Amino acid sequence: MSKWSGAPPIIAPRIDAPPVDPLSRLPIKLQPGASGDRIDGWDTDPEGRPVLKVRVRARPVDGEANAALVKFLAKALSVSRSSVVLERGGQSRLKMIVIEGLDEAGLKARIAAATGEAG
Repeated sequence: MSKWSGAPPIIAPRIDAPPVDPLSRLPIKLQPGASGDRIDGWDTDPEGRPVLKVRVRARPVDGEANAALVKFLAKALSVSRSSVVLERGGQSRLKMIVIEGLDEAGLKARIAAATGEAG
């Protein structure tokens, strides 16, 4: 005889996973060696995808421009430096940045505020 006969199986209570922090990916076209750090607005890459144009003063030597980009974006978007991560494009002008703690809508609103554009 089965141990389940006659009585319904006991089902363990559902354990909800902790909430996952929002995460956004931001494609960047970086211009190092500029006269100042600034966001120039949106452009398109060679495949026609939107990219955010960003200029930094740092030169592309020993990762200085990438570090300056992360620091500048953290300040411009009002997030911690540790929540801005260079995911792809370490030695390219086209980069993919991951912003932890912001969803897509929040990211777009902060970019609009940083560039002075209507969101």
